[in-house]
Amino acid sequence: MTTPNLPDAETPELEGTVNLADIETLGRSRLDRNALEYYASGANDELTLRENRAAFARLKLRPRVLVDVSNVDARTEVLGLPLRSPVGIAPTAFHGLAHLDAEVATARAAASAGSVMTLSTLSNTPIEEVAAAAGGRFWFQLYLYTDRALSAEIVRRAEAAGARALVLTVDAPFLGRREANERHRFALPPHLRVPNAGSRERLAQMESESGSQLVNYFQGLIDKTFTWADLAWLRGQTSLPIVLKGILTAEDARLAAEHGCHVWVSNHGGRQLDTAVSSIEALPEIADEVGGEVEVYLDGGVTRGTDVVKALALGARAVFVGRPALWGLAAGGEAGVRRTLDLLHDEVRLALALCGKQNVGQVGRELVRL
Repeated sequence: MTTPNLPDAETPELEGTVNLADIETLGRSRLDRNALEYYASGANDELTLRENRAAFARLKLRPRVLVDVSNVDARTEVLGLPLRSPVGIAPTAFHGLAHLDAEVATARAAASAGSVMTLSTLSNTPIEEVAAAAGGRFWFQLYLYTDRALSAEIVRRAEAAGARALVLTVDAPFLGRREANERHRFALPPHLRVPNAGSRERLAQMESESGSQLVNYFQGLIDKTFTWADLAWLRGQTSLPIVLKGILTAEDARLAAEHGCHVWVSNHGGRQLDTAVSSIEALPEIADEVGGEVEVYLDGGVTRGTDVVKALALGARAVFVGRPALWGLAAGGEAGVRRTLDLLHDEVRLALALCGKQNVGQVGRELVRL
């Protein structure tokens, strides 16, 4: 098993990338099978994984012309935090599989790019170390543990470290079946820790003769009884805004808003319920239901600036990217993640200009042909 140890400065290979597909190719080439299959895999037949991209491709833009687009502004805000572009980094586990600097490199890149990073509970780096690198530009993603006291402690740590929001993942009471991970028995390398989710020793105890170590660990870790009624308990633990990640229907979006939560449209990158609706296809009904009351975000399948613009048109305030950030991290550490964000920023500005939009506030439903 290889240990990632990649340069943070842009290499000629990284400088030569012109889109996120180039960065993905470079990043994949620098990962061993264990890491690559963990990052790339989807659930079951991976239909939802593929559909996340395909659904964006089916949407067509309706550009306007003869508009002064000499000064296009891609800036926006999420929960009061100014962003250079409406693109943030979604929570993904185990950045140490891609680079020795792990989540710290990702956080530095997000901060320098004027973006925001959502730190996963299943990070390889303690919350406080990532917060120090994030410059106030991070949210914290939470899995609710069966041990409520431990969950409360982690929430307090995140808030004390400067997290600006709490993102509760609601679509994973069990992990979806990622067959490549099962087949080859995904396991976290011995040199990596999971400091926000228990001891290295406990994780090692989850190794077995078959299946994914993560699945075995996760099954006993996560509270499967948590319901809408329990959100009051979580609200009592924090003063941070709460975002529910994993919403795919207008009905659940309405319940989220009624419970004072913002909405993150997501199917977990196609890693949970296979054949679930793609994120971009779920977005319009959710935005119609609660878009005027709470902020709405989206992840899943975003690889182009035009994807970002389509999501904005259908009601998202911002999008978040998961795998693209990991490919960038594997390709070149902090510099690779920054390259990913910069390419998307440039593509968003170009897409806005070619659509005849001077800023993101001018982007509406009429821009997309459904």
